[in-house]
Amino acid sequence: MAPKLSRESTGCRGDGSHQHCYSVGAETQRPVIVREGEQLLLKGQAGWYKDAIIYQVHVRSFSDSNGDGIGDFQGLAQRLDYVQELGVTAIWVMPFYPSPLRDDGYDISDYRSVHPSYGTLEDFKAFLSGAHDRGIRVIIEMVANHTSDQHPWFLESRASRDNPKREWYVWSDTDTGYRGTRIIFLDTEMSNWAWDPISKSYYWHRFFSHQPDLNYDNPAVREEMWNVMKFWLELGVDGFRLDAVPYLIEREGTMINSRVQCCSRRPTNGRLIFVRTLVMRTNSIWPFTFP
Repeated sequence: MAPKLSRESTGCRGDGSHQHCYSVGAETQRPVIVREGEQLLLKGQAGWYKDAIIYQVHVRSFSDSNGDGIGDFQGLAQRLDYVQELGVTAIWVMPFYPSPLRDDGYDISDYRSVHPSYGTLEDFKAFLSGAHDRGIRVIIEMVANHTSDQHPWFLESRASRDNPKREWYVWSDTDTGYRGTRIIFLDTEMSNWAWDPISKSYYWHRFFSHQPDLNYDNPAVREEMWNVMKFWLELGVDGFRLDAVPYLIEREGTMINSRVQCCSRRPTNGRLIFVRTLVMRTNSIWPFTFP
């Protein structure tokens, strides 16, 4: 049963023997984990991540629970005592979502699930609960700039120019836009534009050509990515490491530094402020992290 909350509290999420309850005061934000009537208080400051001891984990290579040669969430959960003994206060989990794995999981095909090699969403929840039981927070990687070209959003976007998700990605009839922008992977990519034979047009990608960039000028994209983040926050995740943030917005003639052109810092910062504001409006205790 959840504890009685103070007047400052915002409520509880979860059910069964584990609930995540929030008590938000003027200066501190105190998460409480309820385990069979016993309360475990995690460090409560809103800026907990500023002095956190963060342990980065690639699930695939950490601990294999079933002998198939691939690490998984059950294996990670089984090793949490070891991680706790290291003095860790937060675990940063690298991409674990469904993916063709052409870029080590940074090519995501579903933002709301777990790659089957690593287990199930229930396995993730069990790991998350086990970490919280030990006073360890969990930060997950959020690859916000691009998806896999196998993501259903992109498959719809390329299907026709009239598709409702057409403007979810950055399309052009030519490959001349943002000329001079640095190509990150010169060993494999000749351009930041890739020709799509299905839609007979070019799409923009700052990384590999199988990772089309999302169009953050489209409010529908911002709203959907916010919904993705809410999904994980409501499961109990404590924060995000946002990947490839400098590339979220494309603007002709802008630059972040002398080697990277096209991607504007000012609109990108505006989008991040927008996202942080939305998070705070939910009264969530979990801030975004920007390592």
